[in-house]
Amino acid sequence: MPLQSYILPVALLILSNIFMTTAWYWHLKFKAMPILTVILISWGIALAEYMLAVPANRIGHGVYSAAQLKTIQEVVTLTVFVGFSAFYLGEGPTWNTAIGFTLIALGAYFIFRG
Repeated sequence: MPLQSYILPVALLILSNIFMTTAWYWHLKFKAMPILTVILISWGIALAEYMLAVPANRIGHGVYSAAQLKTIQEVVTLTVFVGFSAFYLGEGPTWNTAIGFTLIALGAYFIFRG
């Protein structure tokens, strides 16, 4: 398999998670905005996420198992969230966050170890 088959799904999952994290949390800085408006804007942002995540999983399933794809997605989600939380929301990671992330990374290791 070409290297692109391994890299493209991960790149698409990273991009999709940037959109999804934004869809879920951007509005926390705009609490005066009506909830229906927030929902509609978030749906629009989430559409981009789906347009990236679905092809990522379809392409990725040629080289990764479904469990591996889900594991990649979860690790990417947490990584993107920590960055988004720190830079957009101003809520940096704590020691508990770091410990929890380390335990999840350990779980990911076992998924890929086979």
